[in-house]
Amino acid sequence: MSAQGMTFCFMASDRGNILVFDDGNERAAIVTGDLILFGEDMVLQARRLSEHVSQAYLRELEEVNPVSLTIDADYPGGNIVVEKIQGDTVYLRQDLRDTEGWWFYWNFRVRGAAGRTLKFEFTNGNPIGVRGPAVSTDGGTTWSWLGAEAVEGASFAYAFAKDAEDVRFCLGMAYQEADLQRFLKRYADNPHLSVKELCKTRKGRVVERLHAGKLDGQPRHRVLLTVRHHACEMMASYVLEGVLEAILADTDDGRWFRKNLELMAIPFVDKDGVEDGDQGKNRRPHDHNRDYFGQSIYPSVRAIKDLIPKWSEGRLRFALDMHCPWIRGKYHETILFPERLEGKENWQRLMVFLRMLEHVQAGPLVFNLEDSLSFTSWDGSTRNRDDDPPRTFSRWVRTIPGVFFSAVVEIPYANASGQAVTAETARAFGHDLARAMRKYLESLE
Repeated sequence: MSAQGMTFCFMASDRGNILVFDDGNERAAIVTGDLILFGEDMVLQARRLSEHVSQAYLRELEEVNPVSLTIDADYPGGNIVVEKIQGDTVYLRQDLRDTEGWWFYWNFRVRGAAGRTLKFEFTNGNPIGVRGPAVSTDGGTTWSWLGAEAVEGASFAYAFAKDAEDVRFCLGMAYQEADLQRFLKRYADNPHLSVKELCKTRKGRVVERLHAGKLDGQPRHRVLLTVRHHACEMMASYVLEGVLEAILADTDDGRWFRKNLELMAIPFVDKDGVEDGDQGKNRRPHDHNRDYFGQSIYPSVRAIKDLIPKWSEGRLRFALDMHCPWIRGKYHETILFPERLEGKENWQRLMVFLRMLEHVQAGPLVFNLEDSLSFTSWDGSTRNRDDDPPRTFSRWVRTIPGVFFSAVVEIPYANASGQAVTAETARAFGHDLARAMRKYLESLE
């Protein structure tokens, strides 16, 4: 009990519940055996409290908010800090954790809001994308865009259905290990897809490496795809699914791949970050995609640097590192290969591939070569980086003998040249990438 600040603590001997009431700030909370967080104007969830607690005060709280509202991020990929709740407005912010500077990833769950309309107001910048938040009502299995019309500044409003139990909101369409496992289950008996362990993370999680295509004997070509060097860049994961679908499909392209190509894909380079719900980008002291020069500090990067030169055997033709850019703006709402300043010879070879991609693409997300041609750098500088150390994956992999080119491909979070980026449209772009891969590899023969 504290006189200054009017903070009182009571413990009920029969259940061990602790009620904390700060009269000065009009805040109340209850702590039980389970971790439950409550803010202003929320119902106290204790069945029995000490006789010292005013039952009239509890009845007053129940009249203000008769339904238990909980907001959390206690699941894979979750990320949020709830600052306070006032009536039907929730004030919250993204959890930056070990991020240097500002970033925009968030992913949270709301329960106990059936029949209500709530406003979610972000307090640290505007981390909402151009199509509003992604929404899932099935525990994160499927997602849809809420729409820009629900957004006002750094806030959005959502009307919960009367039977809503678990609704999730995210910067984008979250993609976790559970999503990968659902995808792999479709091909569990397919001899042309193999799942192996690249390494274990600092926290003991398995970092998968996938092999698809010609897995018996020596393939004519090898290609490497990496995803989630930055944990929050989830839309690229759906593109990877599309590439794998094309390689494993019962089509002319699929049969050609399974005869001529072995593709290796690393779906979660920053596996801990993906599952923990980190930003990943600009992680201190540096993120996974800045760990390729000198002594690498991340187990997955060390494993990549050790394995890929051996696996290549002179057959690794190219590598693509899949990312997502910023959440809005000219170059952030278009599919982009931002490699123009990172090696003249590499760019010339990549140009051949990009022209082929522009020619063969058939999906709703359209790649426009002119966008990549007009790109200089994210900060507008024109400094040539050819002499810089190979700190990033795309620069490092280019040092392996036999590699024709490497590139970063940026998949927008929500909007690509006016088209909605969704799980389905991103997979379709993966199919287009696969078609371009075949055309390019055939040109080398």
